[in-house]
Amino acid sequence: MVAWLYDLMISSGWNEMVSEIVSNTVVFLFVTIVSVLAYVIVRKILLKLLRVIILRSRSKWDDLLIEHKLIEKLAIIVPALVLYSLSDMLAQGQIWLKRFAFCMIVYGVLRTIDKLLSVINELYKKTEASKTRSIKGFLQILKIIIYAVGVIVIISILMDRSPALLLGGIGAASAVLLLIFQNTILGFVASIQLTENDMIRIGDWIEMPSHNADGDVVEISLHTVKVVNWDKTVTTIPTQAMINESFKNWRNMFELGGRRIKRCIYIDMSSVRFCDEEMLTRYQKIQYIRQYLEDKTREIQTYNKENNIDYSSLVNGRRLTNLGTFRAYLKAYLENHSKVHRDLIMTVRHLAPTEHGLPIEIYAFTNTTKWLEYESIQADIFDHIFAIVPEFDLRIFQTPTGHDFKQGFFANPAQK
Repeated sequence: MVAWLYDLMISSGWNEMVSEIVSNTVVFLFVTIVSVLAYVIVRKILLKLLRVIILRSRSKWDDLLIEHKLIEKLAIIVPALVLYSLSDMLAQGQIWLKRFAFCMIVYGVLRTIDKLLSVINELYKKTEASKTRSIKGFLQILKIIIYAVGVIVIISILMDRSPALLLGGIGAASAVLLLIFQNTILGFVASIQLTENDMIRIGDWIEMPSHNADGDVVEISLHTVKVVNWDKTVTTIPTQAMINESFKNWRNMFELGGRRIKRCIYIDMSSVRFCDEEMLTRYQKIQYIRQYLEDKTREIQTYNKENNIDYSSLVNGRRLTNLGTFRAYLKAYLENHSKVHRDLIMTVRHLAPTEHGLPIEIYAFTNTTKWLEYESIQADIFDHIFAIVPEFDLRIFQTPTGHDFKQGFFANPAQK
């Protein structure tokens, strides 16, 4: 076509140099316009037709092709193919035009594969396996490899050299590449360790105070782990940090089906004393410890009788205390509580006395892991405990308040 235009212009009396430049320019513009028209036809007609067909189909997976614009990325290959095929019409510059067109084709393929991997990730998220295993990190590594290969191919096309020669040069510069992609490599290794050791899954509740993270894991990628905290803020943790630093994973608690209650009440130690007959008579009316009192009283009487205990002093022999009876009641109360897990450990114990009194620790598990239900059960248990402490002639220790001082200052009505 260039030769025909050139001959036409020469026969019309044009200068040879001008005829050559104008003929090549006209053909180049023609090739460019045809390529642009091909791209417009594909975008405005074929893509719209495909979009309608996909949206009307019963299957839902192909809707992701539209959502991620996969077909639009593939459309760039069509004008590149037209440009490549028509480049022979030029008398000059056809080699560089072919190289440019081929680079466009490689770029279109790279972008299409990128979107295809994103579609695969979205489809995987809808499977049951995605709840425990994330493939996003592996797909990101695959994208990096594909783009690296694509860049090498494009450079080799523009330089008209074999990609093997470029790969050899990259091998020599591997130390530099390791430095550049250090975080990527470390993140990739960390994501493999997290997955293979089953340290973390999507949906796990984790706590990592060093990064102010306390909430559910929603995403595990190559470089980061995304956590939605309970206050609805989002914390992004480097994947490598999950390997190098400690964090708490609550998954096992949910799998066991019980959440721990571990809380103390502080007893005023001056209120602890031996039980007398009047106290034991009152305690016998408490159903949960009636049998306990009968058995314990019989055991103590037998022990004291066998050892000829002198009852003239309270120090001699064994006796029931109001605190011990209170602990027995709490144990029985937990064992009969419908919301306490009976298959997991349950105990009521003393801790070391402090300046704030004697800590009595309740250690048990609820039979639910739901946060609101757990808090309600725990509150109900301690509401009951606080209310029944005086029934055992005990006092709860607390720092004196204004009410306490008022009671002390005006204890005598005549002073009011």
